[in-house]
Amino acid sequence: MADVKELPLRKDVDPELTWDLTTVYQDDSQFEQDFNELEREASDVESLKGTLGESAGSLLTATERIYADFRKLEKAYVYSQLKNDQDTSDDKYQGMNARMGNLAAKLSSATSFFEPELLSVEENKINQFYDDEPKLKLYKRAFDQILSKRDHILSNEVESVLSLSSDIFSSGEKTFGLLNNTDLKFPVVEDENGEKMELSEGVYSVLLESKDQSVRKQAFQKLYEVYGQFQHTLASTLTTNVKTHNFNANLRHYDDALSAALSNNEIPSEVYTNLIKGVNDHLDLLHRYVNLRKKILGLDEMHMYDLYTSLVGDQSPRYTFEESKNISLDALKVLGDDYVSHVKEEFNGRWIDVVESKYKRSGGYSSGTYDTNPFILLNWKDNLDNLYTLIHETGHSMHSYYSHHNQPYVYGDYSIFVAEIASTTNENILTSYLLDDPNTDPELKKHILNYYLDGFKGTVFRQTQFAEFEQFIHEEDAKGVPLTANHLNEFYRQLNEKYYGDGVISDPEIALEWSRIPHFYYNYYVYQYSTGFAAASTLSDKILNGTQQDVDNYLGFLKAGSSDVPVEVMKRAGVDMTKPDYLNKAFAVFEKRLTQFEQLFENN
Repeated sequence: MADVKELPLRKDVDPELTWDLTTVYQDDSQFEQDFNELEREASDVESLKGTLGESAGSLLTATERIYADFRKLEKAYVYSQLKNDQDTSDDKYQGMNARMGNLAAKLSSATSFFEPELLSVEENKINQFYDDEPKLKLYKRAFDQILSKRDHILSNEVESVLSLSSDIFSSGEKTFGLLNNTDLKFPVVEDENGEKMELSEGVYSVLLESKDQSVRKQAFQKLYEVYGQFQHTLASTLTTNVKTHNFNANLRHYDDALSAALSNNEIPSEVYTNLIKGVNDHLDLLHRYVNLRKKILGLDEMHMYDLYTSLVGDQSPRYTFEESKNISLDALKVLGDDYVSHVKEEFNGRWIDVVESKYKRSGGYSSGTYDTNPFILLNWKDNLDNLYTLIHETGHSMHSYYSHHNQPYVYGDYSIFVAEIASTTNENILTSYLLDDPNTDPELKKHILNYYLDGFKGTVFRQTQFAEFEQFIHEEDAKGVPLTANHLNEFYRQLNEKYYGDGVISDPEIALEWSRIPHFYYNYYVYQYSTGFAAASTLSDKILNGTQQDVDNYLGFLKAGSSDVPVEVMKRAGVDMTKPDYLNKAFAVFEKRLTQFEQLFENN
């Protein structure tokens, strides 16, 4: 009997393929020192309460103290998070991360007086403070953001209670994370060569690319068999999260949870609703792609597990991690020597945790904070998808790097709304680089186009499908409709049928897809993948086909952090996201490349 291929333990991974967290703290004792200092500071920061309106000096003292405390908190929190994510079964770092969550809640509670107290200071008095103490002018935009929420900030007592309750409110998300990353046990499956392996999210994504439909079907059914066993528990964790969003929106006098979530990033709700409308208006393009996929694969019936396999016969191109780094560096040269030099720092400085290992958090992300270098978590597989993941997360990391090095701490972190734009601009640059390379033969172009079209499907169409589902569950809960597993399954299945059309069978298992998507716990986050990809289509075109000024404008966007309203930052970069033009251009690019893909097959 063949041996089962198991994931390596953390201790067995080559250190050169792990991130170096000693750049944050040399050891855990340094973390503990900062933790203890933060505990003391969280205990006495309330002594500043009642001083904000006394004088310009008092307001400056309180502001600088609070920002300094949160700056230290973020560094410690990132360390605990990364330590926990590299091995979610390690009790020590589970505890460390939980302690940081408690400390963050304590500090938030202790400083919760700041916003309501600032709102109580008359506007003309604050303006006078700027003249009395010029150093306060640094914080004017931050103050203006608070003052714009005047109708939504509650009393000191209520704000304090809400801050203390933040750990409780996040219980649904935390429970889901533990289930999804540690406690759910997946069965052993076989690949197309009969090799047995333990199923995981990473293995699942690879098996869905298999040219053997039975392998794809097995992986699909076995994965959802596990989630199906826990669907009622997962419906409960998601319901807890949704109720928290609706509760906070009502308490703070917003029209709904969507308005509340988007207001935090200074984004009008129309951006969200226009996206859903725009995508629904272009579902014919997705149906066209689905039907082409069915034709090329020669299937009488196409299923949801047939949407990721290569359309050129064999599995998608394989790229090792080293090859992927070299390709990324070549593709990104268009952004200039300075940009590439920092990417080399990332690649050579152990900023990346590469290998999938047992109990490691699934997926991929870019993390870090103002006083650390960016860090990237990967679960590497040698395929085209991971090449794109690398350059995607590199886009995030370089955005963070430039923001942190060009803005003061108060504006060093960019808005979530623009967070996916730099990463997807990198993806679009890579696509053009691979397609325009004269050494790229027609067969490889098929792979790249298939990947691009499928990526567009996953980034624009699928994420908007998620956004539509997210809007539905919040609206249903607001109406008092119980979010049972059966109710969620039924709506999700119907939504899936609408998006993919008659060309694919919406298998019963796909109704459970909502149960394994961590982004549904992020409070209206997923829509930004779609808007970000569309904006990136315009930016990448300017970078590749425009002038040096267009490149400089883009680098200016990376450096801007949160120093201005996000849509204004984007306007200076060359994209007006208050208008639908960027969405229409993205669909035009998709249609152009879909036509190119169709022609490549017709010519053979």
